[in-house]
Amino acid sequence: MDYHVIEAEYVSGYIIRLKFRDGTAGEIDLQPELWGEVFEPLKDLEVFKQFRIHPEFHTLVWPNDADFAPEFLHDNVRVTA
Repeated sequence: MDYHVIEAEYVSGYIIRLKFRDGTAGEIDLQPELWGEVFEPLKDLEVFKQFRIHPEFHTLVWPNDADFAPEFLHDNVRVTA
């Protein structure tokens, strides 16, 4: 699927720079999405910075099992390249 995240880099605040398999690249501010039980811990920036790309699902995941669908990330990234 073209929505697979292949690179992710912390920028600042709750902003992450992403690159997708289809070549789309840009930044996304996830602060407005950090509500609800699973996302509440991510409001702590030290916890937020612990994201990684899941090797099977190709999206951002955190140690507490929070994740975002790759389609959501792709549709909401602010394209910068």
